[in-house]
Amino acid sequence: MKALKAYKYRLYPTSKQEEFIQKTFSCVRLVYNLMLQDRIDIYKEMRKNPQQTFKMPTPAKYKKQYPVLREVDSLALANAQVYLDRAFKNFYREKGMGFPKKKKKETVHSYTTNNQHGTVKILDNRYLKVPKLKSLIKMKVHRQPLGEIKSVTISMSASHNYYVSILCEAPIETKTKQQKMVGICSSREKFALLSNGESFEKSYCSKHLKQKLRQEERKLNKRKMIALEKGVDLSQAKNYQKQKIKVAKIREKIANQRTDILNKITTELVSSYDVICIEKAHHSNERPPKHDRSELAWSLFLAKLLYKAQWYGKELICIESEEIETELSFSESTENSEYLRSQKILERGLSKRETL
Repeated sequence: MKALKAYKYRLYPTSKQEEFIQKTFSCVRLVYNLMLQDRIDIYKEMRKNPQQTFKMPTPAKYKKQYPVLREVDSLALANAQVYLDRAFKNFYREKGMGFPKKKKKETVHSYTTNNQHGTVKILDNRYLKVPKLKSLIKMKVHRQPLGEIKSVTISMSASHNYYVSILCEAPIETKTKQQKMVGICSSREKFALLSNGESFEKSYCSKHLKQKLRQEERKLNKRKMIALEKGVDLSQAKNYQKQKIKVAKIREKIANQRTDILNKITTELVSSYDVICIEKAHHSNERPPKHDRSELAWSLFLAKLLYKAQWYGKELICIESEEIETELSFSESTENSEYLRSQKILERGLSKRETL
């Protein structure tokens, strides 16, 4: 079985390469916003003249008016159109999806380009070759990507570090069948509780990092207040911007630790069990405190478990919290009912599996 797998690496661009990357970010955002506005205008015209046919815009339309678009990768601009098409499809097909919005400068710090006949390569295990850029970008390859490179996404984090995500298509080996099944529910004291009595802790980052983040956030807030009192715009307040990057680096480190632990937990689960029945969301009776919810990242945990189960030929059955609540009596819905709840999830999942 072949699957798409992404590998993320740190980039170390030179000042000229950084200028090119930033220019590409801006051009991608510009093209996205221009095409979005044109589509809105076309939609308004279609309402006035339903019989008239209209042609949807492409990035090539804007190159004459904006010559800077010729200086960046055309595939990056084409992918902006792909993302806009996807945004409209999601808006029309899926409930709860809002109308596509224009991209702001503060939020768009990435672009995607495709590999066409070797236009994207890793050279000498330390350099990245991308289209339109003549020089090679230095990178840190901590592990070799497997399979054929399909596309790459270059991004800049809030801490002003550059990364590349390389999407590869490679064969995935299925895990050995263990003939085991398990139910998983969220827990107040633990991250997750299994129906066999095992559990996973919910502490993903050290107390030192949490304490340091709180200290640096207080400093950031103070510098913000000082800048506002002086009437200085926050984008021009140097001390505020320096502190903002410092806070972003700590948050990034905490997020990386959380992702690493979730990857280890999900890999362990799909390696140990063939059928995994899991609660789709935290149950309301035992909702964790506010400061713990961001750490839990249950939706991220569920997403990782889903794609790994598909990769390795395992079954994942999601159970709504409401389905379990109806099966638990009042006496069972207490603080000591988590183990029973995980067993009920397993029972419910297996009965659901039989009806499929």
